[in-house]
Amino acid sequence: MLLLRSSQMLQTLERALRRDIPESIKVYGTVFHVNQGNPFNLEVLVDRWPDFKTVVVRPQEQNLTDDLDHYTNTYQVYSKDFQNCQEVLKSSDVINWKQHLQIQGLQSGLNQVINNVAEEKSVQVKMTNRNLFLISETMKRHAPSQQNVDESYTKTEKPKKDIDMGIFKMSSLNIEHASLVNSLWSFGGNEKSLKFIQRCIQHFPSYCLLGPEGTPVSWDLMDQTGELRMAGTLPKYRGLGLITHVIYHQIQALDKLGYPMYSHIDKDNHTMNHISQSMNHRHAPCQWQQWNCEPLRDPTPKERESKSGSEGGSGSRGSNSS
Repeated sequence: MLLLRSSQMLQTLERALRRDIPESIKVYGTVFHVNQGNPFNLEVLVDRWPDFKTVVVRPQEQNLTDDLDHYTNTYQVYSKDFQNCQEVLKSSDVINWKQHLQIQGLQSGLNQVINNVAEEKSVQVKMTNRNLFLISETMKRHAPSQQNVDESYTKTEKPKKDIDMGIFKMSSLNIEHASLVNSLWSFGGNEKSLKFIQRCIQHFPSYCLLGPEGTPVSWDLMDQTGELRMAGTLPKYRGLGLITHVIYHQIQALDKLGYPMYSHIDKDNHTMNHISQSMNHRHAPCQWQQWNCEPLRDPTPKERESKSGSEGGSGSRGSNSS
């Protein structure tokens, strides 16, 4: 794999990935932020240049110090050739399969590729599949040739439900608010996810509504791939339409900065799916996918002995029952 070091090559790659949105938007968004100062210290690899088939974005090696931190050990993958992609991912020079890690991508063909490689590498895989929503402002700015939508999808719809701005105030999150976000994030709730949320708050714009107590009651963040995620509202303030105001304000502000945006929502989260559709976000034909990978641990001598004894006993019982 070739590591792209020059800004010219990275900008050329960014332009090439635009042509394949929406399937490339996860990698496109990540490369975009690499070109905007690389706040997450990532590196971009391709199988060849300039006629690449597979792109992998990964953390720089000095950041891969915790073998159990799959929030940091995260890889984004896009490929035009899944056989080529499988050969690429097999390489220990590309992915450290001895670590707990995540792979993210939006192409259905990646699932078989990752499972094939994981089986060869003795890695256990848990795959998460969710709805992918595209923000119309992003499609217009970053992939205008691929919009193919009617006029009703040209911009995000304003919230229909007003809120009392004398009670609530639009603001941003700070590092101290990370634990609050972590407590309600479906992928979080642990120390390593807390560290990831802190990095997102530190390096990217975040948006929230402050309640009467002056603390966040509803919020949404952006991660290193350009994805709007970790949205949440405190239980006592749900049903007031607060999150729609946060998301609408967030999209207007990020679009002015030129940032690509998209989001994913659990298929069973009917409320948020309805909200996204009501705001004119496009339900993409491809799916948001994440693979959590953990190396299978070799059994200790004691565990092997215990298993052997258990298998022997099972055989004896089977023999007696016959």
